[in-house]
Amino acid sequence: MDAETPNSQRRHVTIKLWPPSPNTRQMLVERMTKNLSTPTIFTRKYGSLSENEASEYAKEIEESAFADANQHYEQEPDGDGSSAVQLYARECSKLILEVLKRGPGVEDKGIVKSQVVSAVGETFFDISKGQRAFIEADEAKTLLIPLKEPGNSHTELCFSNRSFGLGAAHVAGPILASIKNQLKKVDLSDFVAGRPEAEALDVMNIFSAALEGSHLTCLNLSDNALGEKGVRAFGKLLQSQTSLEELYLMNDGISEEAARAVCELVPSTEKLKVLQFHNNMTGDEGAVAISEILRRSPLLEDFRCSSTRVGSVGGVALSEALGGCKNLKKLDLRDNMFGVEAGVKLSEALSKHEYLTEVYLSYLNLEDEGAIAIANTLKEAAPSLGVLEMAGNDITAEAAPSVAACIAAKKALAKLNLSENELKDDGAIPISKALEEGHDQVTDIDMSQNSLRRAGARSLAQALVHKPELKLLNVNGNFISDEGIDELKDIFKESPEKLGPLDENDPEGNDDDRESGDDGEGGEDELESKLKNLDVNQDE
Repeated sequence: MDAETPNSQRRHVTIKLWPPSPNTRQMLVERMTKNLSTPTIFTRKYGSLSENEASEYAKEIEESAFADANQHYEQEPDGDGSSAVQLYARECSKLILEVLKRGPGVEDKGIVKSQVVSAVGETFFDISKGQRAFIEADEAKTLLIPLKEPGNSHTELCFSNRSFGLGAAHVAGPILASIKNQLKKVDLSDFVAGRPEAEALDVMNIFSAALEGSHLTCLNLSDNALGEKGVRAFGKLLQSQTSLEELYLMNDGISEEAARAVCELVPSTEKLKVLQFHNNMTGDEGAVAISEILRRSPLLEDFRCSSTRVGSVGGVALSEALGGCKNLKKLDLRDNMFGVEAGVKLSEALSKHEYLTEVYLSYLNLEDEGAIAIANTLKEAAPSLGVLEMAGNDITAEAAPSVAACIAAKKALAKLNLSENELKDDGAIPISKALEEGHDQVTDIDMSQNSLRRAGARSLAQALVHKPELKLLNVNGNFISDEGIDELKDIFKESPEKLGPLDENDPEGNDDDRESGDDGEGGEDELESKLKNLDVNQDE
């Protein structure tokens, strides 16, 4: 018995794995410093740190991991320390990856510690940093380790900018399924780039099945060239969602058929607040399908359907449906082919929107009739409008009084873009007068490419130069004389950075309605004299 006791004690000593010796802890710090500052698979992807910064992070990582593991060890029933060692190693690996993804930081010990400690209770898991890269099974197993930790608190995932192969998807699927009930926001944008169609669809199906039944508030499937097949590959996920507040399907090849599939597969949109379809090939019939989603989305606050090849028929359908979205704050319909009829119909819908703060209606072929209808409506609606864009709509001076009256009524206006129209001086001067009184929040005014001459440009400069928040007046690409250019520079001599570049201005520019005179200055002076008493606040 006495002879066995020492052996028993020696066996107890040899299997005691916790705590590590000070020398072991120091060796680990040195190893982590090297992993953070020298070329590895992860530093090549996320970037490496300087040796000094890596050393500071390594010390904090080790201390944080040691504290967690030691606390765990104290609660171990068997007390041999094996599970504490495993936790210690996992925490170090996880925190190294978190630090690399954050990138180089400030070499301040307090800041380093706060960042490392926050990583332990991280709710946002993001692998999108660095250059776009393919992910296969082995790398996926390493990258997704934090999601496998018992009790992890991740509620938001971003897998964007990483192209998942079939093997990586098979690794990710069970992990996502195990945490789907805690997830709220998932970003799967651009996550199958460069994959063959068949493989990409299989990957989508795996992710869709894994996340089916989750209770997401935000889902981003943009930049995946989905088409109808891709939309249907995500069918299980889409159909199971009942709490979506944000849905992004930008640059996804959403055709007419794909838009119908979205309408079919997203049946529950009662809570939807953000819906974005930018840069698709939706067309009129696709817009009709999207309009059905709008009719089921009474809480919608942010709608984007820009660059989607929507013409007059689709524009009318969208406009009619938008009339029921009375909580709308941001509307972006840029770069479509609405035309006058859809523009007028849109003006009718806008009359019901008192919460609008941003309106983007550039390149819609509105012409004067559509622009006047919209300006007249916005004058009476949207009291907090801060951004108004109507560039590239063939708007002439005929619409200027209505546009100016609208601007005069929008005292919260910060950004105005009327570039690439045909307003000329007789349109620019009333608009500048509308901006004179109040409008202290104005930051950006773009009147470039409007066939402006000296009088119109001068009027805008004088109206805006003393605005306290002004950042930029853009009157480039016009027909301002050399003397007019000098005058503009003199007006802004105390703040030249607020006057945009004038390198594309053409002093010799011509147009069909050019005033008589060698340089147009006489016509400009006459025009300014006629308009100097214009009251833009009066109803037309």
